[in-house]
Amino acid sequence: MDNIQKVISSLHPLERKVLPVLAKTRNISQIQSITKLQEVEVLRAIQWLENKDIIKVSTLTQEFIELDKNGKIYLKQELPERRFLNVLDSPLSLQEIKEKANLNDDELKVSIGLLKKKGFIILDKKISLTEQGKRAKTRESLEELFLKALPLNTENLTDEQKYGFQELSKRREVIKEVLKKQRNIILTDLGEKLVKQNINQEFIEALTPTIIKSELWKKIKFRNYDLKSAVPKIYPGKKHHYRKFLDDVRKKFLSLGFKEMFGPIVETDFWDMDALFMPQFHSARDIHGAYYIKDPEYGNIPTELVEKVKKAHENGFNTGSSGWKYKFDTKKSSRHLLRTQTTAVSARTLASKDLQIPGKYFAIARCFRPDVIDATHNVDFYQTEGIVLEEGLNFRHLKGLLKMFAEEFANTSQVKIKPAYFPFTEPSAELFAKHPDLGWIELAGSGIFRPEMTHPLGVKVPVLAWGIGIDRIGMLNMNIKDIRKLFSYDLDFLRKVKVV
Repeated sequence: MDNIQKVISSLHPLERKVLPVLAKTRNISQIQSITKLQEVEVLRAIQWLENKDIIKVSTLTQEFIELDKNGKIYLKQELPERRFLNVLDSPLSLQEIKEKANLNDDELKVSIGLLKKKGFIILDKKISLTEQGKRAKTRESLEELFLKALPLNTENLTDEQKYGFQELSKRREVIKEVLKKQRNIILTDLGEKLVKQNINQEFIEALTPTIIKSELWKKIKFRNYDLKSAVPKIYPGKKHHYRKFLDDVRKKFLSLGFKEMFGPIVETDFWDMDALFMPQFHSARDIHGAYYIKDPEYGNIPTELVEKVKKAHENGFNTGSSGWKYKFDTKKSSRHLLRTQTTAVSARTLASKDLQIPGKYFAIARCFRPDVIDATHNVDFYQTEGIVLEEGLNFRHLKGLLKMFAEEFANTSQVKIKPAYFPFTEPSAELFAKHPDLGWIELAGSGIFRPEMTHPLGVKVPVLAWGIGIDRIGMLNMNIKDIRKLFSYDLDFLRKVKVV
């Protein structure tokens, strides 16, 4: 009995009103009527009672057929074909029938089609009834009987009702199918004991100054609070999970003394590829390697720099290289495309009059490339680009930077650095990191910019460069296995995803 009293002392006022009624009825509408509570209050009380194991609730979803907008009108005014039949005491013209039966054009057409199909009317200069039609005037159709019987459960239809349903389903907004949830409430053993008890006891719900001053708290017990009871989930505002990660990456670079560099999303071939010493016949230049812009197709590029870059491609620009030995196409260089790599931002920075030597720079930029979308590839993605320029830098410095980035940003010490090829770096290397589920995944491409790239832009010192697939590092940090989840707009996912 002590346990019963403990439960009684924890009941909310709404539960005290609803629980005794459950001994008489389990119907929500009837509970509302008896308790004078709103539906939301009854449902809330039922949820709390279930949490306390006083009742068990099961939900059965059933499909019902109900009257739609036009169906409600026809139930009062009769179906159009019935009104059509009712005015045909003698042969009439269509216009006369329309006016007498109060039919609109659509209803008139539907009625003619239905009644002709059933053999109830004869179409001539004037419309008249057949013998079948005369008999039909004296009895209700299956469609009319079906309308009057609604609402109906779709599982319990007779053959006649199925016919009425099929016919009326062809008409606009006459009937509709709706899903209804039916709650089945059962009192548990605890509930059966409680409904026999006097649960309408008085408890203090909240401590107020008046209760303290009057010392009422000495006479009346406080209601026990159930800390285990489920409460509504709250979804407070928070920063997008990937946006938060990118902001943290930005803060780390800034704290390491790097300066942020910026560039446009819509680039030209010149900055995206030509200035990087990528030959114009390189496979990345075709339609499968970039999204080219139709309008405007061409943009403005710096004439003086173009000439220097052109010489680097054609003969090496006095760097000791022989270049790519082909005829450079200046017009092709000015084509617009969506930026395919953040190295375009690095090229713009190296050519800037504000460049500082020695210097450290980074960029977090959106890039675009045609690709087959899967768990690790997307057609638009973020890259984090970085460059360090200073006299005396070499490949050892680059390896040290790559390992530091893997540890700082990917939270992993399991890394591999492999030889690679990029047109604008020599030597070149790729950084790989171990993912617990996806295995070894590529994180970054890197290298030392070739003189054929840096000299035409006015830089004569070594430049270490890397481009990190920051999306994949984000996946490592957030334990996300599908890259598409980084950009998801699924509200349920966004509410639950961990923001690191």
